[in-house]
Amino acid sequence: MNNRKRWGIALSAVLLLSIVVSACGTKSTVTTKVRIGEVTRSLFYAPQYVALSQGFFKDEGLDVELTTTPGGDKTMTALLSGAIDVALVGSETSIYVSQQGSGDPVINFAQLTQTDGTFLVARKKVDAFDWNALKGSVFLGQRKGGMPQMAGEFTLKKHGIDPKKDLELIQNIDFANIASAYSSGTGEYVQLFEPQASIVEKEGKGFVVASFGVESGHLPYTVFMTKQSFLKANAETTQKFTNAIQRAQLWVAAKSVDEITTAVLPFFKDIDAGIVKSVVQRYKDQGSFATDGIVDEQEWNNLLDVMTSAGELKEKVAWKTLVNNTFAEKAKTTVKP
Repeated sequence: MNNRKRWGIALSAVLLLSIVVSACGTKSTVTTKVRIGEVTRSLFYAPQYVALSQGFFKDEGLDVELTTTPGGDKTMTALLSGAIDVALVGSETSIYVSQQGSGDPVINFAQLTQTDGTFLVARKKVDAFDWNALKGSVFLGQRKGGMPQMAGEFTLKKHGIDPKKDLELIQNIDFANIASAYSSGTGEYVQLFEPQASIVEKEGKGFVVASFGVESGHLPYTVFMTKQSFLKANAETTQKFTNAIQRAQLWVAAKSVDEITTAVLPFFKDIDAGIVKSVVQRYKDQGSFATDGIVDEQEWNNLLDVMTSAGELKEKVAWKTLVNNTFAEKAKTTVKP
């Protein structure tokens, strides 16, 4: 069968479908598929799971496929190769791509979290923690070059602690094994994400004594981003996507911890509901969940300062170069709870 005949058959099928829909008096609904790659499965990303569980993406006519691509490098590879359409990952990854001279830059268009998500865990419970207690200790940190480690070191320096000289810094343990290494006896202090921090507390192996999120300030910590070419070719889809995220952010801000816990539990079936609730409470209390998708210039500059302090920034990348707030700004003004 030649191409002209194939097109003729396809066109006839489309026309027939249009006639049937018209005759029935219903309107055809077009659903657009969007593939998200999240850097990890984390309660830190609660608004994303709310958008899925509450049908906010579906209401926008989007069929969202969510996959977990562990590690910022793997997530960026998936995005750049076209395996996913949108990445949920730290903004620093877009800067790393830019530093490599990409001809199709990765653009941050909707922020999800606005603080670091890690906590300082100690062997003993402390009511009034003094950061100087870290001097001379064995500190189990996060992967070098990753946002958690950079925010951690930024906080230590803020408190007059040189992470290279004032303590023994361990950062050669894979992300997935850090909590178990600490539980097994490695280190006096550890920097942990949730729910690992709460799980360690429940097991009596350690206690949260401080928050790196509170200490390091507002950052475009986890952001939805995509290639510039995708934004240009799919502006309407990107707007619908951002609208769904904005609606979820407003929902999370307005609802109780119990309601949020119920909404996200299907994505964390292996975690005790009590732990999920504790984690959501902790992140909600410290304002980690952004209430809109806008990445403002002050947050971006704070990120650059954190990266510069860690020695991971070749040169500063202007906020307007890798951030497009057009979609988030429109969603903020048009989307209602």
